[in-house]
Amino acid sequence: MNKYLKHTIFLGLSLFAVSCVPDSVDGDGNGLTPTNSDASFTVTKTSENHYKLASSNNNYISSKWNLDDGGGFGTGPNTYDIFIPDEGTYNIQHQIIGQGGLVGGTASQTIKVDKADPAAGNMILGGKFTDAADVAKWSMAFPNPSGTALWTFADGKATFVAKGWERNVLYQAVNVVEGRTYKADAVVSSKGVSDTWFEIYVGYAKPTANNDYTGDGNDSTWLRGINTWAGSGTSAFTGKISIVGSVNSNNPNGTFKATKTGVAYFAIRSGGNDMKEGISITNVEFRGIN
Repeated sequence: MNKYLKHTIFLGLSLFAVSCVPDSVDGDGNGLTPTNSDASFTVTKTSENHYKLASSNNNYISSKWNLDDGGGFGTGPNTYDIFIPDEGTYNIQHQIIGQGGLVGGTASQTIKVDKADPAAGNMILGGKFTDAADVAKWSMAFPNPSGTALWTFADGKATFVAKGWERNVLYQAVNVVEGRTYKADAVVSSKGVSDTWFEIYVGYAKPTANNDYTGDGNDSTWLRGINTWAGSGTSAFTGKISIVGSVNSNNPNGTFKATKTGVAYFAIRSGGNDMKEGISITNVEFRGIN
């Protein structure tokens, strides 16, 4: 072999070997594993239903918080002002994220909220489907004895399954005030569906058997939705429908503005050609935002 070529190959192999050596950070490993595990935080009540969460140290890259609202962990600031409008006990969790995006540590604290906020409290009754009393707060507009479009209730969830383009509507009455704007949300999960809609409508017209429901408008007026034609639901998902669902270009904020004071109907309209194991819903909420 040519002497010059031999030396060139040897030098190239040597540089390759050096390039594979992990970087080190002052003896703290390869720069990928978080070395800080202190995710502790303080909770300060600033006013009714409002709290300040503050990380005990800032020696990490970013924070993630789980506010026990069904949405799981999401990125948030080191000092986090939160609003909890509903009565209950909440297990708040904080994760610190280190080098390489890895979790360095997790801490949790409990917040007990004694009463719901009078303006923004959840108007939905039985939205966690905890027991038979919760389920009794809801009605169905399309009872389907053939078993091709059914709601079932178990494990704190309502699950809907349909095939052959069958459909059903789960609904309850809510009292709204003229001029106020309301927002809907919920936690949804599924292993994925095909040719399916799963949408939240609000309208003054009451759902009736054997009639499709689109609130007071048409099928483009939904507030929140899983809709395979709009790009959501075809693969496994879990989380807030406002996050994992499709955005309705006709109503991107997912709101309903009351045009008169009185009874309106919060309805979950769903159906499809092949919903496979179905879509589950829980932590259903409808609350005023102004």
